[in-house]
Amino acid sequence: MDFEPVIGLEVHAQLKTKSKIFCGCSTQFGASPNSHVCPVCLGMPGTLPVLNKKVVEYAIRMALATNCTISPESRFARKNYFYPDLPKGYQISQYELPIALHGYIDINVADSHRKRIGITRIHMEEDAGKLIHDPKRPYSMVDFNRTGVPLIEIVSEPDIRSSGEAGAYLRKLRAILRYLDICDGNMEEGSFRCDANVSIRPKNTDAFGIRTELKNLNSFKHVEKAIEFEIERQKEIILDGGTVIQETRLWEPERNTTISMRGKEEAHDYRYFPDPDLLPLVISDEWIETIKEILPELPDEKKERFINQYGLSDIDADVLISSRELADYFEICVAKFYSPKQICNWVMGPVLGLLNAEGKTIHDTPVSAEQLAQLVQLIEDAVISGKIAKTVFEEMAKTGKLPQTIIEEKGLKQVSDTSTIEKMINEILADSPKQVEEYRAGKHKVFGYFVGQVMKKTKGKANPQLVTQMLNKVLKS
Repeated sequence: MDFEPVIGLEVHAQLKTKSKIFCGCSTQFGASPNSHVCPVCLGMPGTLPVLNKKVVEYAIRMALATNCTISPESRFARKNYFYPDLPKGYQISQYELPIALHGYIDINVADSHRKRIGITRIHMEEDAGKLIHDPKRPYSMVDFNRTGVPLIEIVSEPDIRSSGEAGAYLRKLRAILRYLDICDGNMEEGSFRCDANVSIRPKNTDAFGIRTELKNLNSFKHVEKAIEFEIERQKEIILDGGTVIQETRLWEPERNTTISMRGKEEAHDYRYFPDPDLLPLVISDEWIETIKEILPELPDEKKERFINQYGLSDIDADVLISSRELADYFEICVAKFYSPKQICNWVMGPVLGLLNAEGKTIHDTPVSAEQLAQLVQLIEDAVISGKIAKTVFEEMAKTGKLPQTIIEEKGLKQVSDTSTIEKMINEILADSPKQVEEYRAGKHKVFGYFVGQVMKKTKGKANPQLVTQMLNKVLKS
């Protein structure tokens, strides 16, 4: 039997507000345990929540960026469950009346076509605290600093059909959040988290299979691997005559497996009801229009502009717009030296190669956009060759020095003096009579030998275009 996966993703994005969603405590990450708390976020008796307006604005930004319909009136609800990291015994969330519904984003899939993934809803809620398990003793400690940090939950339609599509969807969603500057997207710190709902069904059928929810997915790689494992696990169960159990499972990356955590709750298990301490949230059309006017250029718009304005390929544009910082880096370079394709090659080659090798992002690059533009300008001006430029780039990354300084200190300036090159060519030809005879007999592959000898004699500093021109002239004379 041939099966088809059916995947839906629930993404929690922590918003970059300075204070929590219902109180004035700081949202700064990394503070001492339980130092960013107050009676409100600790759920003390007699305290009342006050909604942070900036949270609503950020949620509206994301709704607009993902083509959602914004609800003119939404409500907060109490979601009841009893975990040690939830001090009130319930989470303030949204249920029946969320802030946004029925959106979508488009992703690029493996066979180079676009696929639309529907978004069921976006709603606001508060985060829970964090349990810290002692590895040496049978104790767990709780840090409530994260309690009350504002979240938006973005729930997809079950439109995803592979782990690759899931990865593409998450990367696109994260890019949008970062372009909007409402979430830093840091999966390791938990500010961008994903739960995956996975089921399988026989191909060419419409009924959904029994789904499992996957948690503990803190990287794109883990999301994709966990989904792949779960698809195969469910296939084996069904082919062996068993039945998939609806449950929540944890991904264990060390063992590349999922393990059962608990039975999967349904909505009625949470006993949702409207929060009596919070009024319905009414959003005016005027407010939506005001926010719409300040939205930045989003990834799809930027990609289309890069292709049209700079003549880049679809693949090159996709890489460059993958983060707002990388796109800005490219455009600063182009503004300093207008050769988009050449700048693109350098950014996607040496720059990203260096950053990927060191596990860094463009934000941490040791070579600024202005410095890279200077380096490419020196190639264009024939001061150095492209080959030597790579050596200069490596030295720039190590020392932070300007390219001109490195060229002068190491004597890397390109040899473009015609009389010097001509003298070298004549000496090499005189020392290579056999190769000259072969060339003139029609074996033109030997031409590369002559070029190589000139470059060797000048330690790679001869102008390669000039060497080629002058060799052709001398050999044909």
